[in-house]
This record gives sequence, structure tokens and C-alpha cells, in this order.
Amino acid sequence: MRTLYLECAMGAAGDMLTAALLELTEDRQAFLDQMNTIGLPGVVILAEPSVKCGITGTHIRVIVDGAEEEPADPDDPDHDHHHEHMHHHGEEHGHHHHASLEDIHEIIGKLNVSEKVKADAQSVYGLIAAAESKVHGQPVSQIHFHEVGTLDAIADVVGVCLLMEKLSPDQVIASPVHTGSGHVHCAHGILPVPAPATALLLQGIPSYGGQVRGELCTPTGAALLKHFVSRFGERPLMSVEAIGYGMGKKDFEQANCVRAFLGESEEKKKSVTKLECNLDDMTGEDIAFAMEQLFAAGAHDVFTQPIGMKKSRPGILLSVICPTDEADRFAEVMMKHTTTLGIRRQDMERYVLQRETKTVITPYGEVRIKRASGMGVEREKPEYDDVAELARRHDESLNHIRDAIKEIPFPAG
Repeated sequence: MRTLYLECAMGAAGDMLTAALLELTEDRQAFLDQMNTIGLPGVVILAEPSVKCGITGTHIRVIVDGAEEEPADPDDPDHDHHHEHMHHHGEEHGHHHHASLEDIHEIIGKLNVSEKVKADAQSVYGLIAAAESKVHGQPVSQIHFHEVGTLDAIADVVGVCLLMEKLSPDQVIASPVHTGSGHVHCAHGILPVPAPATALLLQGIPSYGGQVRGELCTPTGAALLKHFVSRFGERPLMSVEAIGYGMGKKDFEQANCVRAFLGESEEKKKSVTKLECNLDDMTGEDIAFAMEQLFAAGAHDVFTQPIGMKKSRPGILLSVICPTDEADRFAEVMMKHTTTLGIRRQDMERYVLQRETKTVITPYGEVRIKRASGMGVEREKPEYDDVAELARRHDESLNHIRDAIKEIPFPAG
């Protein structure tokens, strides 16, 4: 399984995450060229070598109209102090222009990137705005951003989303997050570290303060981790292909960087959730339609079993296996398409083999081959639908097509 692991021993910020992921790519200049032509007005993205504690990595600079955004307090880490650019509606801001969340969504929506990158970036900004809204006791619609800070942060957020799309990991795991300690100066005054918005975004995520004085994890960094990371913990057993170092500006006794590992992991167990409900008042056709909708929603498996219910009525037990972090969504689909009044939930782990699919060319046409390996086994199987289609097309038996496939080796690489 292609795994991206983010080591956040010195926190996380948008520029540091961008730089760490950039070091994992094969063509860094292509990314920079793309970022500088996606449609952010007056924004130039630069990647520069940076050395921390003798380790060489990359530092990302975002130039807006020829100037680089600087933190308000020189004693603070030089991260993207996102909360310094967020304000309540109605504050006095002099001649500066400000952008609402709706404005930011509009800016992102016009960028020359894929719909997936746009959706990811807008979701990240939605998390930040929701946290700021709760902290300030204001509706999301009344949270505003400084213009320069907004473009700087949008570049970081979109950069990470774009690199995630390019790297396409099957899963993203991160270490517990070091937030730093002490206080930080921002537009609203002196705030504790982690800043209130960061603390909200890190709810449910393992984090710690440590001995470093200053803000190590920013709201932007926290929101990006919350959006992309599926779980937090130790780095899994993995064969590492590439390592990236994303550097901050400030120097500490410990190397101020986010370290990223990209490679193949051989995790045998995965968390899944089983959702179940008993049905005694639905037709077979209606249950079949509900199963179809659950599969379409991305369920790992959906199945039924005949059961005896109260009052000696025959019924159907509908079971759904789904990703644990999406159980609520699948419960809503079950409620919508069945007559049940309640759903039972059971979180569990399952053993899985590594899977990959390749296409082979046979004398009869193309066939997809599914391979599973791990835990001492290795097996291959042609996709039934492809075999059946070729058998129909050439008026041959299924076994004849399968025999032809056996003569062709599984593609390497």
C-alpha cells in the first residue's frame, strides 16, 4: 500500500508541508511552474535550499506583489500565522482589503487546477473558518481575512492539495503533533500556544506542548493534517522510496522541519466498521436497491442474511462493511434507503492482503488481472466481467479464455 507518513516533531505549517511534499516529487520545477500559473494574482512561489542542524531541505517562499508576508512578532516562529489574517466583521482595518470565506471559495474555484484539488482546498479553508468562527463567537460569514495573508495561505493550501494529488498515496499517516508552548502575538493580542483555532482543529488528534517556546503548529497546518491524515501514530513498517524535508525559517536546537516519508507499507490490519439493521417490511426489490446504493456509496461489502424476528416473522439482516471514518455517512444512506428505525454499529479490524490490478493483452483482447499478496500467500485472478465479455465476443467458454490468460505473465512494475 502506497503510504505517506508525516513526521510533525516540530509541528506543521502550510509552507513546511508544501516543501516536504515537494521534495518527494520527481520534477520540482514542473510543480513550481504550475503553481505560478494557476491564477493567483501577483503571487510567486519560490523553493530554496535550507539547512537546519546540518540537514539540507527545502524552504518555500510565497511572494505577493513583490513582498513576503512576515510575522508580527520577531520572536515567533516564521510560520504562516493564519490567525493574524482573520477578523470579525465590522473591525476597523484601514485601507486593507479583506476576503470572506465565500470570496476565498470563489478564488479557489477559478484556479487552473483539477476539481479534486479545488474541493480539497475549499474543505481545508472551511475547517479553518469554522474553527475561527467558534473561537470568536461569530458566524462563518463574518470571518474575514487580510488580502495579502489570504493569498499567501491559499498558495500554501492549494500547493499541499496539488502535491497530494500528484503523489496519490493510498493512505496518509502522521506522528503526534508538537504544538510548541508559550504565547503568540497576533492581531487580537497575546494568545496561548497552541492558538485557540489551532487547538480546536487539533481536537481528536494526538498532540503535545514540549519544551520549545513558540508556535510550531499553525491553524493552516492543523487543518491540512485534519483533512488529509487518516490516522496518527508511529511510522508503520514500510519500504521507503523518498524522504522530504520541509524547513521553517526560525532556528531551534532541534531541526525545524516537517519530514515526509513516501513508500510501500505492508500493514496487515485495517480498521473497518460493520453497520447492521433488521428488516421485516421491505420487498426484495427495495432491499436490492438499498444494497445497490450502499455499494455505489463506496461500501467495502454489503450482504444479507435471513433471520427470524419477533412475533415469528421472517426478516432480513442487512450488513454493511465500511471505512470507520465514514460510518456516519453510510448510516445515513442506510436510513434513507431502508425502513429501519435504528442501526447497530461495531468497530473492528480486518486482515487484508496487498492488492494491485494490471491489464494484460491476450489473443482475444484486454483482461484485467487482480493480484493479492502478503501474509505468506500470493494469488492472481482475472476479472470475471472481462473474461465473460471476451467469451461472449469470441463464442468461447470461460475456461478457454482463462487458459489463454494463464500463459501470460503478470506485468512487473
